Amino acid sequence: MSQLRSSLQDNPAEPTYIQTVPKKGYRFIAPVQQLPTQISQAENIASTLPWQPFLRVAVLTSVTALLVLVAVLGVRSRFTYSANQSPIVAISRFDNETGNPGFSVFADTLTDNLVEQLTSQSNNRYRIIGNAQILRLPRERRDLHAIASSLNASHVVLGQIQSSGTQIRVLAHLIRLSDQTHIWVVRVDHPVNDMLHLDSEVARQIAIEFSARLSANPAKPSYIRPASN
Repeated sequence: MSQLRSSLQDNPAEPTYIQTVPKKGYRFIAPVQQLPTQISQAENIASTLPWQPFLRVAVLTSVTALLVLVAVLGVRSRFTYSANQSPIVAISRFDNETGNPGFSVFADTLTDNLVEQLTSQSNNRYRIIGNAQILRLPRERRDLHAIASSLNASHVVLGQIQSSGTQIRVLAHLIRLSDQTHIWVVRVDHPVNDMLHLDSEVARQIAIEFSARLSANPAKPSYIRPASN
């Protein structure tokens, strides 16, 4: 590209022909005038030069090659930029389905701990969003399509807090948003009378299993792995 600019005597700081688009590629920005006879851009440039026919053909070929090269570099750069982007994982607020408002604090704390744990284990392999307002909406107002489009997220984590007698159950679902397929599900059952530090321990376990799945990014059906008490 530097050789092309040198040939065109084009200044990258104040370009006339080729503009650099950061992280995307290059754009041909020279003004183009469409003639009534629908002559192509390359033919239009060559036809304005008062040279011999063989020189005009050479100019036509060079300009056409330049336009094709700029287009190819732009497409390749955009593809590389997109491919190098680590996936975004959205963490939705865990739903308290126990019927006991007292567990809402536990659900919020567990959500925040999971955001922290997944972020610390990511090693730049994926990115975490956990503070967006759309992720704090109740289950009946949750829209996975909206989460995917507004946050540019590839995955979402949905969680549930349930209770049965003297047991509390935590379910965490890792979902691929493109087709809303479950990638992995973690289940933790624990006595209600022993809740000390449970939120941080459950968050750590979920983060370990989900981090491995996000790194491998497998296309496998869901599997529920119950945790030992």
